[in-house]
Amino acid sequence: MAYHHLSVLVHRQAEKYGDKVALKYRDYETGRWIPVTWNEFSQRVRQAANALVALGVKEEENIGVFSQNMPEWFYVDFGAFGNRAVTVPLYATSSAGQAKYIIDDAQIRYLFVGEQYQYDVAFSVFGFCSSLEQLVIFDRSVKKDPRDLSSIYFDEFMAKGEGLPYNDVVEERTSRASYDDLANILYTSGTTGEPKGVMLHHSCYLAQFQVHDERLSIVTDKDVSMNFLPLTHVFEKAWCYFCIHRGVQICVNLRPTDIQTTIKEIRPSLMCSVPRFWEKVYAGVQERIRSAMGLKRLLMLDALRVGRIYNLDYLRLGKKPPMAIQLKYQFYEKTIYALLKKIIGIENGVCFPTAGAAVPDEVNAFVHSVGINMVVGYGLTESTATVSCTLPVGYEIGSVGVVLPGLEVKIGENSEVLLRGKSITKGYYKKTEATQAAIDEEGWFHTGDAGYFKDGQLYLTERIKDLFKTSNGKYIAPQALETKLVIDRYIDQIAIIADQRKFVSALIVPEYELLEEYAKRKKIKYKNMDELLRHPRIIGLFRARIDTLQQQFAHYEQIKRFTLLREPFSMERGELTNTLKLRRAVVAANYKDIIDKMYDD
Repeated sequence: MAYHHLSVLVHRQAEKYGDKVALKYRDYETGRWIPVTWNEFSQRVRQAANALVALGVKEEENIGVFSQNMPEWFYVDFGAFGNRAVTVPLYATSSAGQAKYIIDDAQIRYLFVGEQYQYDVAFSVFGFCSSLEQLVIFDRSVKKDPRDLSSIYFDEFMAKGEGLPYNDVVEERTSRASYDDLANILYTSGTTGEPKGVMLHHSCYLAQFQVHDERLSIVTDKDVSMNFLPLTHVFEKAWCYFCIHRGVQICVNLRPTDIQTTIKEIRPSLMCSVPRFWEKVYAGVQERIRSAMGLKRLLMLDALRVGRIYNLDYLRLGKKPPMAIQLKYQFYEKTIYALLKKIIGIENGVCFPTAGAAVPDEVNAFVHSVGINMVVGYGLTESTATVSCTLPVGYEIGSVGVVLPGLEVKIGENSEVLLRGKSITKGYYKKTEATQAAIDEEGWFHTGDAGYFKDGQLYLTERIKDLFKTSNGKYIAPQALETKLVIDRYIDQIAIIADQRKFVSALIVPEYELLEEYAKRKKIKYKNMDELLRHPRIIGLFRARIDTLQQQFAHYEQIKRFTLLREPFSMERGELTNTLKLRRAVVAANYKDIIDKMYDD
């Protein structure tokens, strides 16, 4: 397998694949998917690289991209690499304060923005960012502010590179490109404190390409990958770079909420996702089983039973299933499993990497039972995504798999997972103290995650910083409880409360629609959602379901009291990070009165 520097990767692949489709994106006016060939991809990257020179971009300069997933993102990214420039992504949902912090910290002069929201936010801070000189707008339909005299649209930007007037400059810069160059600065969304810019060098991506070629050899240039997670997220970014390296076709999903539609239009063989995607699939199937009657219900339950025996009891352990189970499995494979995969849109599935949070064991077992190759992994921004992932044979439900070749992992004090290797960041941008606190003198990066090894597989237990200590001196790992409870079909979001408190309590965001259906079925009368959430029968429903799910936890770890919330946790109120992780301190502050009430004797 040839390895090309990211500055030339697209061009080398164009020489190899020519008019084969490299990218696809959805035209929302016509509903059609527009293909971009490798030759066109290469040409647009060259044009973008020339246009960046025309703007005055220098080598090693930081360029900002503040957008949802769009093909233009790839043109800017690889155009920048051709100029030895650094790209700095901002989450499409970033607030004005978050955007200003990153622009100032990275001293960004040119910021590429996606749609109206990103433009409005960027323009609102434009005058307060001393480094910022110009916005370049991807979407032509964005309405510019009447006071805006400097912003240009992406087609105007690309026109500056038409005919490749500065190609000599680009070629000269590319010839100096090195694996020691900085490729990206990825700002962590920060569940505590201000964001830190994680520096990822080209060498980090090269190291990941090499080990993923070995670990995921099933990925080929015949595959189609759905780009669903934000390109700001290291998991999706590193995955897309890897897909380009493997010659995989990438289909860009613009709006995260559209995934259930777009996945059926594309029917991809590959897709990175977070556990929430599979939790929703699991909940949907459980709902179908509950509403099915007679023989249909029995067949669905038997299909899950047979799938579990076939895939988990035999294939997972490298053993051959009995003939009777094989025949039954083949029948369900052509009927129930096939229908399920078709309904989701993944009947062409090869593998589905999943990370970003813990995968509930029930969900993990279910997905494997029906023959979906979900690869569970663990990684961080600081490790250029993957640290470990499950193997097709020998994986354990509950583990995050086997550590990648060439990466060193050891368990330190307080069971902390420590990392060392070529894919690990060299540190945080302009933050010497934070870098020294995270990377010790022997070069070990301290992840803040607690875990252990068993039979060569890595297991995670909790985030060390997230550990709660009750006023009775007992330690509680909130994520373990939350992961267990969030699989319940009536629970959408949950926040465990316990720090410096007498006992464990919870704030719960219910699945409102299902709750209303339940009330209708049980003839529960209520005037509004507030009244429904306080109804004794609804409280009783949640109490019973919580008690069933938390049986395996020690008495002091179990939820004693809970409150059902009338609206979800949100990014706008600062309760969630851009990657939808809970900011526990903000939740505790925002819901202080409600929380205090749960502890009134």
